[in-house]
Amino acid sequence: MKSKEVVRLSSSESGSAQQREHWGSRLGFVLAAAGSAIGLGNIWRFPYLVGKNGGAIFILVYLVITIFIGLPVMLGEFAIGRAAQRSPVGAFRALNVNPFWGVIGWMGTLAGGFLVLSYYNVIGGWTIKYMVASFTGLMDSTATAEQSGAFFGTFIGEQGQVVAFQVLFVFVGMLIVWGGIGKGIERSCKVMMPLLFIIMLVLIARAVTLPGAEAGINFYLNPDWSKLKDPALYLDALGQSFFSLSLGLGIMITYGSYIGKDEHLPSSSLWTASLDTLIALLAGFAIFPAVFAMNFEPGAGVGLTFITLPAVFSKMPGGAYVSFLFFLLLFFAAITSSMSLLEVATTFAMEKFSLKRSHAVWLTGIIVILLGGYSSLSLSGPPKITFMGKSKDFLDAVDYLCNNILLPVGSLLTCVFVGWFWLDPAKKELTNDGEVACPWMGVWTWCVRFFAPCAIFYIFWTGIKW
Repeated sequence: MKSKEVVRLSSSESGSAQQREHWGSRLGFVLAAAGSAIGLGNIWRFPYLVGKNGGAIFILVYLVITIFIGLPVMLGEFAIGRAAQRSPVGAFRALNVNPFWGVIGWMGTLAGGFLVLSYYNVIGGWTIKYMVASFTGLMDSTATAEQSGAFFGTFIGEQGQVVAFQVLFVFVGMLIVWGGIGKGIERSCKVMMPLLFIIMLVLIARAVTLPGAEAGINFYLNPDWSKLKDPALYLDALGQSFFSLSLGLGIMITYGSYIGKDEHLPSSSLWTASLDTLIALLAGFAIFPAVFAMNFEPGAGVGLTFITLPAVFSKMPGGAYVSFLFFLLLFFAAITSSMSLLEVATTFAMEKFSLKRSHAVWLTGIIVILLGGYSSLSLSGPPKITFMGKSKDFLDAVDYLCNNILLPVGSLLTCVFVGWFWLDPAKKELTNDGEVACPWMGVWTWCVRFFAPCAIFYIFWTGIKW
């Protein structure tokens, strides 16, 4: 289908009518949704959580949560977006007269459109710095994890440099979102997603052929069953699933609002979740064999990507090229997610204030840059956030607020809304008003009404701590 043939009119929250773009093709939509899901959560966050939580046991728990919680929530968000044809805030208002449900849209817009971006773009800026540094000092000066850590510490301590790379990264995202759904987001994803996959395969081929790589593969594939007793495992897996699938951030509702009525939502959701999970699993095969082959610690935490891996690459033949490819891969993953987060804020601004897309992009981009400045500056000093006697820097505090509170609570409320107050209309969306079959409708209904909300609440309540 051609995007120009499916443009519709939707009322904005202020009452004016605006043209709403639609995806130009099913492939474009799936790649864009997968691009949003495939981000830092897959390549930066997933591997260090695997290392922290005992290897393959984390993967098994993550897969179960993704299938029975993440996928049902994603499908519900797609249905809400397509039915309402609006941003998250406007969507819940359009579908239900009770103003309480609008809080879900506000939480998603706040978390996805602004808060996550406030630190996501900072880390995205690091990928640009490390691509350049791969050929200008990173590989020469970091033969050990300690030296690599010193390089990283020096970099984040140079506040002006961190802010500059963050701004550069934001401008790349703004330029793509400026182009709109078809010429901006969809077109860029059709280029970057295949390149991301090719680079991933090249890195895997290099990692698994290193002497001693077998130990990393064994760590990655053999579960440590004792970790099942640790509540943190389930909270990490739940947060990772939501973060990786872009749930609770308003993205899938926003992207859903651009889906044509002839699109089969269940299969699109399955493709999106499958591609996202595949890239996350492949990232482990690109990282852990190399880490073990070079005798580094797999549970290095958040420093795995920017401290341990550069040290690993420096010991490889052609390490500078491997390093560049890895951080280029990370850049592609980060920018496809960043632009989808920015689209949430941009769509909200367009509807709320009846702005042109170009004006909305500038407005939201500047706000995001200012918020990102706090995250950048907090890495080497104030501002700090203190709660219950414990302090976190601004970046970590915002990450905690989004991943441990806003995302699970927003997803929990979405399940309750879809499963108990909007179930029949949701089923119509999933079957295109009865024109297509949804073989697992019963399983989805059971998950979205009972299993998903109960599991989210239990994991959230038992695992949350500052």
